[in-house]
Formats: sequence, structure tokens, C-alpha cells
Amino acid sequence: MVARAVCSAALGALATLTLPVAIAATRYSDSYDLLHAGFAIPVAAAFGIAAVVVGRRVRTLDRATLGRAGGARAARVGRLLGIVGMCMAASATIAVAVYEVLVAVE
Repeated sequence: MVARAVCSAALGALATLTLPVAIAATRYSDSYDLLHAGFAIPVAAAFGIAAVVVGRRVRTLDRATLGRAGGARAARVGRLLGIVGMCMAASATIAVAVYEVLVAVE
């Protein structure tokens, strides 16, 4: 049970770190442009969704066992980080969409 909660926290951390790492990678690469970091958006969203789903399952099972299963705090952290990762993916999607609209209008 605790392993699933830790998995949720790890997935949430991956969701939160995917986009910043992809953007930082553009600073050190000559062939990798900032717009190419947009390919990390679905990855961050998938990690975020997985973290929320796993975290919710852990918390549901923890409530069913009256708190004896353990891992509720890690599941809560994973769920929160997953939501943050999904929000970052959504804002990056909006940023790329606005960029594409501005390029098309020019």
C-alpha cells in the first residue's frame, strides 16, 4: 500500500519536473529549440493524470481500511503534485497555441 503511495508521489514529481527540465534542455542544445519543448506537454499531462489516479486509489483504500493501510500523506502529496503538473501542461498548451495563432496571423 505504501509503495503505491510512493509511486503516486514519484509520478507527481515527474509530472511537475517534466516541463522545466525540457525547457532547461533547450538552453544547452543547439539543435533543440524552445518550441520543441512542447513535445513534453503530453508526457507531463500523462504523468499528472497517473499520479492523480494512483493517489485517489490509495486514499480510497486507506479510508476503507480506516487508516491502517498507510500512505495517505504520500498519496496526498502525489495527488497535489499531479494536479500541479497537469496545470503546468495546460498552461504550456495555451502558450504554444497562442504562439501558433500569432505566427499564423503574421
